[in-house]
Amino acid sequence: FQVHPVNPQQRLIHQAVEIIRRGGVIAYPTDSSYALGCHIGDKQAMERILRIRRLDEKHNFTLVCSDLAQAAVYARIGNADFRLLKAHTPGAYTFLLPATREVPRRLQHAKRKTIGIRVPDHPVVHALLAGLGEPLMSSTLILPNEELPLADAHEIRARLEHELDLVIDAGPCGFEPTTVVLLEEGAARVLRQGKGDPAACQAGKPVGVALHNPVDP
Repeated sequence: FQVHPVNPQQRLIHQAVEIIRRGGVIAYPTDSSYALGCHIGDKQAMERILRIRRLDEKHNFTLVCSDLAQAAVYARIGNADFRLLKAHTPGAYTFLLPATREVPRRLQHAKRKTIGIRVPDHPVVHALLAGLGEPLMSSTLILPNEELPLADAHEIRARLEHELDLVIDAGPCGFEPTTVVLLEEGAARVLRQGKGDPAACQAGKPVGVALHNPVDP
């Protein structure tokens, strides 16, 4: 679907939402890069994303949410963490927080029991989320043995046409994934530096930078 990046056509958004609800896997644009998305409760669709990216079941998915009120259903957000999230959403950040019981166990980090939460700043994403009425399970569209996400919808279709149910073309995105920030025990720790400015997350909290990449939302 060719969708307007600022005023997405509701007819196409409605069709995209129905594809997601029927178990489809889509490629869609965000404020950082293109991503893969599916319904939060669809295990088979999740497994398809794992196969496309050749990831194991320990991979951390992200729940892309419309706002912090929706995010609070799936993640436990304390007062200090809420202030930090409010200051940096919507934006190109993924925040790892303790998961609530609403999050299927297969989506949680095996040891920390956390879930990635993301509130993007992109009209197409917000239109999709408004139609769904719930978060979109998501993963950055980085193919195996590649370092950068795919950024062009035509290339995505050419390379993944037989593995996806839909590509939403809203023009080129960037090449940078999100900045990933782990929030725990009153501290913010940057696990991956991406498009979002990691220094901006200091906001009264100590920030460390880990060189490993345990998540890839």
